[in-house]
Amino acid sequence: MSTAGTTTAAIPGIAPVPTPASGPGRSRVIGPYATVYAIRLPELNAMITDVLARPVGVFALGVLLLGGGLVIVGGHCNWRGPAAVVVSLFGWFVTLRGVLLIATPGTVQASVDSVMASPSAILAFRAFFGALALVGLFLAWVGWFGNRVTAVESGTAERPATSGRGADG
Repeated sequence: MSTAGTTTAAIPGIAPVPTPASGPGRSRVIGPYATVYAIRLPELNAMITDVLARPVGVFALGVLLLGGGLVIVGGHCNWRGPAAVVVSLFGWFVTLRGVLLIATPGTVQASVDSVMASPSAILAFRAFFGALALVGLFLAWVGWFGNRVTAVESGTAERPATSGRGADG
Protein backbone atom coordinates (compact mmCIF):
# COMPACT_ATOMS: atom_id res chain seq x y z
CA MET A 1 0.00 0.00 0.00
CA SER A 2 1.34 3.41 -0.92
CA THR A 3 1.51 6.08 1.76
CA ALA A 4 0.95 8.82 -0.83
CA GLY A 5 -2.67 7.75 -1.33
CA THR A 6 -2.18 6.39 -4.83
CA THR A 7 -3.22 2.78 -4.23
CA THR A 8 -5.58 0.89 -2.01
CA ALA A 9 -4.56 -1.80 0.47
CA ALA A 10 -3.11 -4.88 -1.18
CA ILE A 11 -5.16 -8.06 -1.08
CA PRO A 12 -3.21 -11.26 -1.80
CA GLY A 13 -3.68 -12.24 -5.43
CA ILE A 14 -5.36 -8.94 -6.41
CA ALA A 15 -3.50 -6.00 -7.89
CA PRO A 16 -3.79 -2.69 -6.03
CA VAL A 17 -6.37 -0.27 -7.40
CA PRO A 18 -5.11 3.25 -8.10
CA THR A 19 -6.94 6.05 -6.31
CA PRO A 20 -6.55 9.76 -6.87
CA ALA A 21 -3.89 11.45 -4.79
CA SER A 22 -5.19 14.30 -2.71
CA GLY A 23 -3.66 17.64 -3.59
CA PRO A 24 -4.00 21.27 -2.56
CA GLY A 25 -6.98 21.87 -4.82
CA ARG A 26 -9.59 21.02 -2.23
CA SER A 27 -8.17 23.40 0.37
CA ARG A 28 -7.76 26.06 -2.29
CA VAL A 29 -11.44 25.77 -3.20
CA ILE A 30 -13.08 24.91 0.12
CA GLY A 31 -11.15 27.52 2.11
CA PRO A 32 -12.31 30.63 0.26
CA TYR A 33 -15.80 29.12 -0.24
CA ALA A 34 -16.27 28.45 3.47
CA THR A 35 -14.90 31.88 4.40
CA VAL A 36 -17.17 33.84 2.04
CA TYR A 37 -20.17 31.64 2.89
CA ALA A 38 -19.64 32.11 6.63
CA ILE A 39 -19.14 35.87 6.36
CA ARG A 40 -22.22 36.43 4.17
CA LEU A 41 -24.60 33.96 5.86
CA PRO A 42 -25.92 36.31 8.59
CA GLU A 43 -27.01 38.72 5.84
CA LEU A 44 -28.74 36.00 3.83
CA ASN A 45 -31.60 35.24 6.25
CA ALA A 46 -34.27 36.53 3.84
CA MET A 47 -32.90 34.43 0.99
CA ILE A 48 -32.70 31.32 3.17
CA THR A 49 -36.29 31.84 4.30
CA ASP A 50 -37.37 32.21 0.66
CA VAL A 51 -35.51 29.06 -0.44
CA LEU A 52 -36.84 26.97 2.46
CA ALA A 53 -40.41 28.17 1.79
CA ARG A 54 -40.44 26.40 -1.60
CA PRO A 55 -40.21 22.61 -1.77
CA VAL A 56 -38.32 22.73 -5.06
CA GLY A 57 -35.78 25.11 -3.50
CA VAL A 58 -35.23 22.81 -0.53
CA PHE A 59 -34.84 19.80 -2.78
CA ALA A 60 -32.47 21.60 -5.19
CA LEU A 61 -30.34 22.86 -2.31
CA GLY A 62 -30.26 19.35 -0.82
CA VAL A 63 -29.22 17.82 -4.14
CA LEU A 64 -26.44 20.39 -4.61
CA LEU A 65 -25.15 19.91 -1.07
CA LEU A 66 -25.33 16.12 -1.31
CA GLY A 67 -23.53 16.08 -4.65
CA GLY A 68 -20.85 18.50 -3.53
CA GLY A 69 -20.32 16.67 -0.26
CA LEU A 70 -20.03 13.30 -1.99
CA VAL A 71 -17.48 14.71 -4.43
CA ILE A 72 -15.36 15.87 -1.50
CA VAL A 73 -15.80 12.63 0.48
CA GLY A 74 -15.25 10.38 -2.54
CA GLY A 75 -12.23 12.25 -3.82
CA HIS A 76 -10.51 13.02 -0.55
CA CYS A 77 -9.48 9.78 1.13
CA ASN A 78 -6.89 11.37 3.37
CA TRP A 79 -7.02 11.83 7.14
CA ARG A 80 -3.36 12.76 7.72
CA GLY A 81 -2.65 16.24 8.94
CA PRO A 82 -4.99 18.92 10.26
CA ALA A 83 -5.93 20.37 6.88
CA ALA A 84 -6.78 16.96 5.44
CA VAL A 85 -8.95 16.14 8.45
CA VAL A 86 -10.77 19.48 8.14
CA VAL A 87 -11.41 18.89 4.42
CA SER A 88 -12.77 15.39 5.11
CA LEU A 89 -14.98 16.58 7.97
CA PHE A 90 -16.25 19.45 5.83
CA GLY A 91 -17.17 16.94 3.11
CA TRP A 92 -19.10 14.78 5.57
CA PHE A 93 -20.82 17.86 7.06
CA VAL A 94 -21.98 19.05 3.62
CA THR A 95 -23.10 15.51 2.71
CA LEU A 96 -25.14 15.19 5.91
CA ARG A 97 -26.80 18.57 5.34
CA GLY A 98 -27.75 17.52 1.82
CA VAL A 99 -29.23 14.22 3.02
CA LEU A 100 -31.23 16.00 5.74
CA LEU A 101 -32.61 18.56 3.29
CA ILE A 102 -33.72 15.82 0.91
CA ALA A 103 -34.98 13.28 3.47
CA THR A 104 -36.47 15.51 6.19
CA PRO A 105 -37.13 19.02 4.87
CA GLY A 106 -39.81 19.66 7.52
CA THR A 107 -37.34 18.93 10.32
CA VAL A 108 -34.80 21.28 8.77
CA GLN A 109 -37.43 24.03 8.48
CA ALA A 110 -38.47 23.51 12.12
CA SER A 111 -34.81 23.74 13.19
CA VAL A 112 -34.31 26.98 11.27
CA ASP A 113 -37.49 28.43 12.77
CA SER A 114 -36.41 27.54 16.31
CA VAL A 115 -32.95 29.05 15.77
CA MET A 116 -34.43 32.27 14.38
CA ALA A 117 -36.79 32.57 17.38
CA SER A 118 -34.07 32.26 20.02
CA PRO A 119 -31.50 35.03 20.59
CA SER A 120 -29.09 32.60 22.27
CA ALA A 121 -29.40 30.15 19.36
CA ILE A 122 -28.71 32.96 16.90
CA LEU A 123 -25.60 33.85 18.91
CA ALA A 124 -24.43 30.21 18.84
CA PHE A 125 -25.22 30.04 15.13
CA ARG A 126 -23.11 33.15 14.46
CA ALA A 127 -20.26 31.77 16.59
CA PHE A 128 -20.36 28.54 14.58
CA PHE A 129 -20.17 30.40 11.30
CA GLY A 130 -17.43 32.66 12.68
CA ALA A 131 -15.45 29.50 13.44
CA LEU A 132 -16.27 28.25 9.93
CA ALA A 133 -14.81 31.47 8.50
CA LEU A 134 -11.60 30.89 10.46
CA VAL A 135 -11.43 27.29 9.25
CA GLY A 136 -11.93 28.56 5.70
CA LEU A 137 -9.06 31.01 6.09
CA PHE A 138 -6.88 28.20 7.47
CA LEU A 139 -7.69 25.93 4.52
CA ALA A 140 -7.08 28.71 2.02
CA TRP A 141 -3.72 29.45 3.59
CA VAL A 142 -2.72 25.77 3.64
CA GLY A 143 -3.89 25.25 0.06
CA TRP A 144 -2.06 28.23 -1.38
CA PHE A 145 0.98 28.63 0.88
CA GLY A 146 1.27 25.62 3.21
CA ASN A 147 3.72 23.44 1.31
CA ARG A 148 6.07 26.32 0.53
CA VAL A 149 6.46 27.14 4.20
CA THR A 150 6.93 23.46 5.15
CA ALA A 151 9.51 22.91 2.39
CA VAL A 152 11.48 26.02 3.32
CA GLU A 153 11.46 25.13 7.04
CA SER A 154 12.64 21.58 6.36
CA GLY A 155 15.26 22.65 3.81
CA THR A 156 13.75 20.49 1.05
CA ALA A 157 12.44 23.28 -1.17
CA GLU A 158 13.25 21.67 -4.52
CA ARG A 159 10.12 22.74 -6.38
CA PRO A 160 9.55 26.36 -7.33
CA ALA A 161 7.08 28.28 -5.17
CA THR A 162 4.53 28.27 -8.02
CA SER A 163 4.46 24.48 -8.40
CA GLY A 164 0.84 24.31 -7.25
CA ARG A 165 1.34 21.81 -4.41
CA GLY A 166 -0.25 22.46 -1.05
CA ALA A 167 -0.27 20.67 2.27
CA ASP A 168 -3.79 19.19 2.42
CA GLY A 169 -2.90 15.92 0.81
